[in-house]
Amino acid sequence: MAMPQTIEAYRHPFTTGSDAKRMLINGEWVRAASGKTFESRNPATGDLLAHVAEGDKEDIDRAVAAARRAFEGPWSKFKPYERQALLLKIADLVEKHYEELATLDTLDMGAPVSRTRATKQRVLGMLRWYAGMAVSIHGETIDNSLPGEIFSYTLKEPVGVVGAIIPWNGPRGACVWKIGPALATGCTVVLKPAEEAPLTPLRLGEILMDAGVPPGVVNIVPGYGETAGATLAEHPDVDKVAFTGSHFTGQSIVRASAGNLKRVSLELGGKSPDVIFADADLETAVPGAGMAVFANSGQICSAGTRLFVERKIYDEFVGRVADFGQRLKVGNGLDPDTQIGPLVSEQQYERVTGYLSTGRQEGARPVTGGQPLTEGPFAKGYFVPPTVFADVKDDMRSPRRKSLAR
Repeated sequence: MAMPQTIEAYRHPFTTGSDAKRMLINGEWVRAASGKTFESRNPATGDLLAHVAEGDKEDIDRAVAAARRAFEGPWSKFKPYERQALLLKIADLVEKHYEELATLDTLDMGAPVSRTRATKQRVLGMLRWYAGMAVSIHGETIDNSLPGEIFSYTLKEPVGVVGAIIPWNGPRGACVWKIGPALATGCTVVLKPAEEAPLTPLRLGEILMDAGVPPGVVNIVPGYGETAGATLAEHPDVDKVAFTGSHFTGQSIVRASAGNLKRVSLELGGKSPDVIFADADLETAVPGAGMAVFANSGQICSAGTRLFVERKIYDEFVGRVADFGQRLKVGNGLDPDTQIGPLVSEQQYERVTGYLSTGRQEGARPVTGGQPLTEGPFAKGYFVPPTVFADVKDDMRSPRRKSLAR
């Protein structure tokens, strides 16, 4: 299927014309209160995709107020079956527009379209599963020592206003993980997308409005972590924060939650190991270990960035993984044959290439890759090929406890 090359292939209220892409607050597409915008660029080409409204404290305050009014007003009257029906309608619309959403992800953060398309059933499955949960939330009756005199029970109620902060390495899935459970349980949401990849969340916001989500139930405020994100995390009228990102930011959110004792859910980065023993089926282990780290250009919180290999097969396994990496096609994610796309941004590019340089300086031996791709079709993008280092020591510097996806 032919793929559009720029965001101009899509014409929606938040992407029309030269005006900045707006944020969703109280069911309306509005500019940032400050008038500020930031750029969203295609990491494969450097091309400008859009100017996006840059939310900060005033915008978060407006969004939280809208979420609170909706939570205490019309949304509180929705019955479980009505929330279920709404989530099923959202799932149907996401399915209808999935090709567009997958392409927006590829344009905005670089993941190969073969990957963004492949997660379709997962995204739709989550939405429909959350729809089922809307009518499956129950309390309990509890036996007590005075039967007939005391009746004891538990009742589950929505938490309230949820502040959701997502990363850029999988915007479609991350949006669904945060918004789906909130709607199923009767909560309202203020979503802060990552500044590196805000376009899919904004388009999803339009789909939510088309599905009939009442004003204020879902608000989407793009912006930077130190302004919009920090304000959302510490806001006194936010009852819960759901965050996916670095463990350093997670620590800041825990501290910020103390003001009103927010509930907090954190999915943080890691430095994940794969362990390969001599009796392993290498025909399976090599691609498994390779794609555990190379998939999504290594930009996954559970990427298997460390390989521990039993000594007797070390040289063979290293050689096989290196050969596997060399055969992967690196390129623009819009090419359906691309297996490895670009890194998401210049900042991420500099971080990754910095670690590659540090590895060589500290004595790690590059078996394949190790240098960015800078010529020809790669000249304007942030491309780093699949890389394998051998002879690595435990005391060498690494982005420990921080996923490169964060």
